[in-house]
Formats: sequence, structure tokens, C-alpha cells
Amino acid sequence: MVPNKLTPNIAPILIEALPYIRHFHGKTIVIKYGGNAMVDEVLKKSFARDIVLMKLVGINPVIVHGGGPQISKLLEQIGKESEFIDGMRVTDRETMDIVEMVLGGLVNKEIVNLINSQGGKAVGLSGKDGGMIQAEKLTIKKDDPEARVPEIIDIGHVGRVKHIDPADQHTRRTQPARGVGNRTQCR
Repeated sequence: MVPNKLTPNIAPILIEALPYIRHFHGKTIVIKYGGNAMVDEVLKKSFARDIVLMKLVGINPVIVHGGGPQISKLLEQIGKESEFIDGMRVTDRETMDIVEMVLGGLVNKEIVNLINSQGGKAVGLSGKDGGMIQAEKLTIKKDDPEARVPEIIDIGHVGRVKHIDPADQHTRRTQPARGVGNRTQCR
């Protein structure tokens, strides 16, 4: 391949990447995907291409994604107002249903399709699938100088990850996909 404006000389890039490829070959890497990379079409395509490349050089990418703006948009469309406390969405049962629909259906499927359109073989999983992710309820503590004890605020169906079963990840890589969700894995 002759270098031109659109295709830079690839050899120096590969030489620079080689130590990282060697170091991470055969390892599973968790990648947080969110922000502008989820809304800009050029960045989305670039992200998907990079994930496929990682898999092709022997790295096992697992993508954990957000979807806050998409959740807010759907809640607004159905007329449900979002409430945030210290940056955390207060999540009642109805809101949780919307969160699961958006993350497990809309967002996850889009990521899977993006990766697959670039030649990958991604599957979408949810932390609920097979009890892969265990969480504990999260509350917010507000200090009140006038009170002797801090106020504990219940923000609903919001949790902190307590445990992830990585053995289940290996099983999922070797069996057909089950379910959808907020994790995407490239086979």
C-alpha cells in the first residue's frame, strides 16, 4: 500500500502499537463507552472499528456503556420528569423499566450492530443475565450542620456494583448469546 493523505504509513503505527498488543494479547479489557463517542457518527464508527481491531489482534474487549441522555429523552417523551440528587437519577420502578428498555434494548443493540457492521461478532448482555452482576442498594448521605446525624436519602432502584462473576463471562463467550443488556462483548 502506498501512503497518501487518506492512508498514512501504517508501519510506524503498528511498530508503536506492538508492545501493547503483546502485553494485552489474550487478556480481557473492560472499556467504558459513553459521552460524545455515543452520539457523534464518526466517533461511533471509529469506536466500533477499534473494538474489532482489538479482537483481531487477540484482545478480548468487553464494553460497559452508559445511556443517560437516551434515558432522559425517553422519559421526557412519556412525560415523566427526571429528578437527580448529587448527580444520581432517582429511580422508581417505572423509571427502572425505562432504564432497562433503553440500555438493554436501544443502546445495547445499537452498539452490537455498530461492531458487527465493522466485521465483529458482538453479542449484547445485561448484568441481570445469569446474575452476572450483583449490586447493593445505594443511598446518599447529606450532612446537615444542624442535625447530629446525617440525613440518609433513598434514591430508589440505584445500586453499587458489589460483585461481577467473571466465570460467567467465559461461559458466555463459548455459548450462544442469551438476552440483551448493558454490556457488549465481541466474540
